[in-house]
Amino acid sequence: MLSPVELDVLSEEDLQLKNELELLVERLKESNDNLHRPALESLRTLIRTSTSSMTSVPKPLKFLRPHYATVTEIYEGWPESDNKLFLADILSVLAMTYEEGKRDSLKFRLKGLREDPGSWGHEYVRHLSTEIGQEYEYRQENELPSEDLMALALEIVPFFLKHNAEADAVDLLLELEAIEKLPDFVDKDTYARVCLYMVSCVNLLVPPDDVAFLRTAHTIYRKENKFTEAVSLAIRLGDYDLIREDFDAAGELDELLQKQIAFILARQQISLPIEDDKIQDILNNTHLTKHFIALAKELDVLEPKTPEDIYKSHLENIRPGFSSGSVDSARQNLASTFVNAFVNAGFGNDKLISIDDGNAWIYKNKDNGMLSAAASIGLIMLWDVDAGLAQLDKYLYSTEDYIKAGALLAIGLVNTGVRNENDPAFALLSEHIEGAASSNMRICTIVGLGMAYAGSKRADVRDLLLPLVSDTTLTMEVASLAALSLGLVFAGDCNGDITSTILQTMMERDDSQLKETWGRFMGLGLALLYLGKQDAAEVTLETLKAIEHPLSKQVAVLVEICSYAGTGNVLKVQNMLHLCNDHLDKDKEDDLFQAFAVLGVALIAMGEDIGAEMALRSFNHLMHYGEPVIRRAVPLAIGLLCASNPLLNVLETLSKYSHENDTDVAINAIFAMGLVGAGTNNARLAQMLRQLASYYHKEPNCLFMVRISQGLLHMGKGTISINPYHSDRQLMSPVGIAGLLTTLIAFTDVKMLILGRYHWFLYYLVTSMYPRFLITLDENLNSLPVTVRVGQAVDIVGQAGRPKTITGFQTHSTPVLLAHSERAELATEEYISLSHVLEGFVLLRKNPDFMEEVKD
Repeated sequence: MLSPVELDVLSEEDLQLKNELELLVERLKESNDNLHRPALESLRTLIRTSTSSMTSVPKPLKFLRPHYATVTEIYEGWPESDNKLFLADILSVLAMTYEEGKRDSLKFRLKGLREDPGSWGHEYVRHLSTEIGQEYEYRQENELPSEDLMALALEIVPFFLKHNAEADAVDLLLELEAIEKLPDFVDKDTYARVCLYMVSCVNLLVPPDDVAFLRTAHTIYRKENKFTEAVSLAIRLGDYDLIREDFDAAGELDELLQKQIAFILARQQISLPIEDDKIQDILNNTHLTKHFIALAKELDVLEPKTPEDIYKSHLENIRPGFSSGSVDSARQNLASTFVNAFVNAGFGNDKLISIDDGNAWIYKNKDNGMLSAAASIGLIMLWDVDAGLAQLDKYLYSTEDYIKAGALLAIGLVNTGVRNENDPAFALLSEHIEGAASSNMRICTIVGLGMAYAGSKRADVRDLLLPLVSDTTLTMEVASLAALSLGLVFAGDCNGDITSTILQTMMERDDSQLKETWGRFMGLGLALLYLGKQDAAEVTLETLKAIEHPLSKQVAVLVEICSYAGTGNVLKVQNMLHLCNDHLDKDKEDDLFQAFAVLGVALIAMGEDIGAEMALRSFNHLMHYGEPVIRRAVPLAIGLLCASNPLLNVLETLSKYSHENDTDVAINAIFAMGLVGAGTNNARLAQMLRQLASYYHKEPNCLFMVRISQGLLHMGKGTISINPYHSDRQLMSPVGIAGLLTTLIAFTDVKMLILGRYHWFLYYLVTSMYPRFLITLDENLNSLPVTVRVGQAVDIVGQAGRPKTITGFQTHSTPVLLAHSERAELATEEYISLSHVLEGFVLLRKNPDFMEEVKD
């Protein structure tokens, strides 16, 4: 009851209401049945019409609370009748303010008249849905039937959807494990918000709910004929039958829409056999080079740059007489070869090699340096197969083995990311697999094939390379690189033949061979087959336990991190951090698996912002307390986590690590700075690297790495990114991840590989290189300049109304460049975009309803 003090506080109206309610309760106690119905009607009216502020309990509920026990007793005492059901409904509402945890609201609701729950207001419906979730869990544990709960939930879902509470509707069906019923309730007004919420939840759900959410959202998009959104989800699911189905259905509806989907698939390097030549050209990425050169003209960056333009040595403050070039000229020239290749990548011209006197530059390098110099032509001619092969032809007849080998690698580089109906890469490279004159040529052929056909899942490439993996008479180097190339070609395919062959080879090889540095690449080839496939790798992991060699533990970590790449799976991240706990004695036990575990933290967390932020914090701890092997891997992991995304705090951290006493940590940190800034032209980072160049001017290895990072920073003169995420950071390119990871694994033995004879491992980055442009095309696939707004992307999941999706925008005319966290939208309604994300190639169609403003 209310205390006398509280009674004094009540206003006259409240007192009157309180007395009225108490009178109605008294009426219910009476034995005369005729008084009950009007009393119940009055109670219902008073409860429903009461208004309250957001923070207080409605007055009728507050005043009736002391009488809750009394009314419950009255209910128990009444015989079965309509009045009793009516009273159950009222009790269900009153129970909201009474004891938590007893689920009385739901109990009385199920006994009541079952009229529309929405008529009692939004708060009541939310309360009910909470209790339904709790009750369902209780019944599942005790194996009780729950059909009545499902029926009630399906009454509540339409109410939620109608009242802008899409998230509550989705959550309720998730708790009842019935998310597949959602498409029946969604319509054209609610689908966008529902799907946006569902897709943003995927990273936070445990399997199999995450796949169920993607499939349900896909069904909703298909129902609403939103094909580009549906295809994006089918790609995330990795379901090729679903992709094909969406692609064909879009073609029946609208030919132009099918072309837009082809562009999305081409970006992900998914090839579908199709009759239409125009669409096949799009899927083959044939348009890429033409539009990339057009973009360069538009941005006025077609003019080739020399390495010196990048280094800006005159800004390095080195004392006279200590010129940074004099330390180790072959090493300097090698650095300039890579810088020249990365900076002019895709432009088809440069000032060192593709000129008439290009041979002179190649001969300025020594041995394997010549190999990398010849191969750099492939990077400069990237995506332009015809011109590239014409340029490379003369080098294939060179008398120098190294130059010939480099040219073979260049053929692979030129063909990366594009397909050609004549298949020149396979024709030119396959003949050198068996009859190669030298081991270098054979290795470059194997690596070239892996790059050229990355992600294509070509059976003929498999038949060519598999025998090299299983032949135990070959060196570990050849077998491991063949396995790695197969991993790239069949990334995320779970191919059984390749898996069994690699595992068999690992069992048959001598321990001494498995100990070699190359063993890790055989493991990586196996791991890439399971990229993003989660549980599919279980059998392989079990098999690895049977191999009694330290390599099996390394490979098991690689397989596990690849299978959960980009999923944000918290348990797997914890597993990896747990592996880093042990302080091992390097002489007695192999500790390399810990380095892979550190990379794994980044690889698993990179798909999701919160996870990525937490991973960065964990790296800080690992750097403080970890063993040397862990500390060397931390900068690499940071580079992977923030590829082409130069966040200020990350740059500061890496800058600190780049001055470490342990040169391996410093070298990896310098390279990570290049990865983090790749293709961004970030001025602050350029300044940091110039300072490092003067700091390390007497350390040839560190200086070499600084130069490489300067080349990466200005990749494609600031037009190319290596971030494997695209389409508004929703889709992960398996090939992009594979290339990045391969390069980083090479850095786990930097002295032998990158600073030794195998610096060409840096070229593996090519599979993740892609222009960060937005190019708008008309219906004939010609460039169509329109005005777009480009700004920082804003997360609008669950926000009310129509919030802005970008902030702090600038208006540009296409083609434009987009940074990692930026998003674009059309500035006018003159055209309709056929893609839901403005990124890469976007087809536009004239808006028939557009009315141009009349200018005075």
